[in-house]
Amino acid sequence: MAQTKNLQLTIREYLPSDQCVVKELFCDGVRENIYPAFFKSMSHPDHVGVALSISVAGYVLGGSSYFQALLFGAAWAGLIYFCCHEIYEGYMLRRLSGDMADIQTNYLDNPNNGFWVAEVGDSTLSRVVGMVMVMGRRKVEEDDHRDNLNGGMGTGSSADGSGELSYLVVAFPCRRTKLGSQLTQRALDFCKEQGFARLVLDVSSPQTGAISLLRKAGFIQTSSHSNTHANGLIAKLARISVMRMEKFL
Repeated sequence: MAQTKNLQLTIREYLPSDQCVVKELFCDGVRENIYPAFFKSMSHPDHVGVALSISVAGYVLGGSSYFQALLFGAAWAGLIYFCCHEIYEGYMLRRLSGDMADIQTNYLDNPNNGFWVAEVGDSTLSRVVGMVMVMGRRKVEEDDHRDNLNGGMGTGSSADGSGELSYLVVAFPCRRTKLGSQLTQRALDFCKEQGFARLVLDVSSPQTGAISLLRKAGFIQTSSHSNTHANGLIAKLARISVMRMEKFL
């Protein structure tokens, strides 16, 4: 336990009563990546060049109209925002209708998995402000899913399988309180208790805060890809890459 802004913070195992607030926290955590992804994408030299070219075309076609130049440029920015939105919104909806539709069955009924929430409050009121989940794979399962590990470098032993971290989310008011580090450490401790050889996760390139936290915790990037499960053109325009981060235990 720790004290955060005069309130008591506890990291505990997930309970069925947490389902609604956990899903809400997950949705907020995914959607907050849309704007950083948009600004990161729009700052890419290729997109800057296209935006300028389109604006110039609008200016010329509009008879030296600055308004039309701005309108054409805004249309391009709107398209890029739509692409970023579709990638994260699509990911969120897939998880909500898939594994998160039944957390008990998909996670907690398997002893190789763990799900924890961070609760902050006092003796009269408490609320969930963070969460983290680990899905464990033993050696046999890991061999069956080797292609899904994105070509990890595998410099450590995988004799005892690995854990895959998901849903590392901290509510905005509780950022910069080391809560993210505490949740990550809880996941690492669980993997050590289970005898796993490593902990892995995928993180998208706009999530700079999460990437920084993971590197401080000793994770390294072992691979990257651009498969976001979105339409190919949307993924190409959004310019979002997915990085595989790993820590060997």
